[in-house]
Amino acid sequence: MNTRNLSRGFAAFAALFLAWGLATSATAQPVPQRNRVVIQVSDADAAKWNLALNNARNLQTDLGAGNVDIEVVAYGPGIGMLKLDSPVANRVGEAKDAGVKIMACENTMKAQNLARADMLSGIGYVGAGVVEIMQRQQEGWAYLRP
Repeated sequence: MNTRNLSRGFAAFAALFLAWGLATSATAQPVPQRNRVVIQVSDADAAKWNLALNNARNLQTDLGAGNVDIEVVAYGPGIGMLKLDSPVANRVGEAKDAGVKIMACENTMKAQNLARADMLSGIGYVGAGVVEIMQRQQEGWAYLRP
């Protein structure tokens, strides 16, 4: 086989491969992106917390709990609602049990002289709440602030 025939064969193979790729990409279904939302709570207000937790529950109801990742990040004055004596402790527990991640800002805890022993059980911790929210947004998470 001479070089010219080899080149023609290669060109024909490449054209066939390209045509196959274009045909399959036109019919391929896009992979659905998982729903992900980060909710900021930075107010020491039980009504705001209830609204945030209602938003989380509604997202799970409408999208299906298995189809959405939800993370509530508390910092600043909002951290008080994650303390043991929180007026929304039952609601926070229900959200955790439903798969919502509840995260407390350790910077805020340090500033308020709070230890993990002062906080509700089962919550998570992040170094800085604002950084956590920023990083989640950079990863493509939707952002809510009730």
